[in-house]
Amino acid sequence: MARPPLWAPWRMAYIESGEKPAGCIFCTLPEHPDAKASLVLGVDDHVTVLMNRFPYNNGHLMVAPRVHTADAASLGPEQWSALMDRLRETMGIVDKVLAPDGMNVGLNVGAVGGAGIADHLHWHIVPRWNGDTNFMPVIAETKVMPQHLEDSWEQFRPHFSR
Repeated sequence: MARPPLWAPWRMAYIESGEKPAGCIFCTLPEHPDAKASLVLGVDDHVTVLMNRFPYNNGHLMVAPRVHTADAASLGPEQWSALMDRLRETMGIVDKVLAPDGMNVGLNVGAVGGAGIADHLHWHIVPRWNGDTNFMPVIAETKVMPQHLEDSWEQFRPHFSR
């Protein structure tokens, strides 16, 4: 059975660039001068909140410590407390902005644990809705995203300070 193509014109810029970003995204993107282009929503002394450029679902955010570490035990009490406070606040923002039916919130530790970026701790917040899984992933092995990343950024940004 032939599968129909899905149109995703924003992917061409990524394909044509042929470049992998240098360094750790959780370390470099907070310093990027264009928050929207970098998908950074909020930065403070201890924590960065940004959108996942390759989301599992619409509104997929990531919360990471500013310090580059893969070891949670290396974070001091103040850093850990700030990180957990921001994670909780970000979950509240996702709930307020998108009104999902639920969320997956998790930390993947190490490459074997599922971390795509294993050298820097980061929590995923993935909004979920009843019926957000449908025939596309099952039949076509394709996930349909209902909103462009830049539109999601615009929706979230007023709720964060940089």
